[in-house]
Amino acid sequence: MEFGIFNLMGARDAATPAAQVFGEVAEQTRLADELGYSIAWFAEHHFSNYCLCASPLMMVSHCAAITNKIRLGTAVVVLPLYNPMRLAAEIATADSLSNGRLMLGIGAGYQPYEFERFGVDLKQNLAMTNEFCDILELAFSRDFFSYNGKHYQMPETHIAARTVQNPLPIYVAGHTPAMFRAAAKHGYRVMTSGRLGGTKLLAEQYADMVAAFAAENVPVSHAHMTVNRFAHITSNREEGMRFAENARYQSRLASSLRNRKEVMQGTVLVDVPFPSEPSLETIYDDLLIGDVETVAEKLANEIRATQPVHMCFSFKVGNTPHKAAMRSMELMIGEVKPRVEKALA
Repeated sequence: MEFGIFNLMGARDAATPAAQVFGEVAEQTRLADELGYSIAWFAEHHFSNYCLCASPLMMVSHCAAITNKIRLGTAVVVLPLYNPMRLAAEIATADSLSNGRLMLGIGAGYQPYEFERFGVDLKQNLAMTNEFCDILELAFSRDFFSYNGKHYQMPETHIAARTVQNPLPIYVAGHTPAMFRAAAKHGYRVMTSGRLGGTKLLAEQYADMVAAFAAENVPVSHAHMTVNRFAHITSNREEGMRFAENARYQSRLASSLRNRKEVMQGTVLVDVPFPSEPSLETIYDDLLIGDVETVAEKLANEIRATQPVHMCFSFKVGNTPHKAAMRSMELMIGEVKPRVEKALA
């Protein structure tokens, strides 16, 4: 079982400098490398404090220079917001700079607020992503290629920078059966999240993935399942409830951005409750929050429900203190993981 970290890089306090946010993520990535985490993932979003990182490939390249073994992943590069040829070259550059440690997570995007400001039609995101995936496969497998699609056309082209890894590990992020089928069809790996839900929701997502891979006649083992979860290890219930509130805050922003209901106060997104929002007590119970023994028990149940190859954890959420996130990182790998491995034999 591989463990990793996930970095959204939001700033709940508008006064927090971007340099501080990125610096803390770099420090967490260095610590993850030292502790033996397998992958550090970096998100991409635009135009709000929900996420300050506009280029996860830049974070990959930066962290490649300050780490030794940990693999570095994009979670995710929003394909329709890029020029295919430019992105293919940047992907190859990042894999070269990291000496083959890039794990490429890709997605179609979901936030109208972002797409409007890039002048891209969100209704076309899936069709654009399908063409983009075809282009990436050609770019990384051939010296020269051309493409003539509905959304992208290019003459005979050569990408001078080449990936170290062949093939490059590619992940698709999402929760829908259509996304799972696309991953199976293209030979991609799957990255999903239980959001604020618990084991029941994860089990439902896993069942959808199994059915989707079966529909494409692809062994489910090819999914190389990765699950991303909120996690905070503490014996102090008040501290745990604060983390639950931060997780709710982050999920509220994501929901408002997804549904084009974002509310801005100056440069800051306001966290607005979403339909069927669970209580803080339920969030606390469903997420990986609690002392070492509690988190180990919850995590073992989630692993049984989803059969993942890789679990990655969001330790720094909202205004969770940097030191608290680092402490959870240490406890997860040092004390929780051995208990989970014992429980799962």
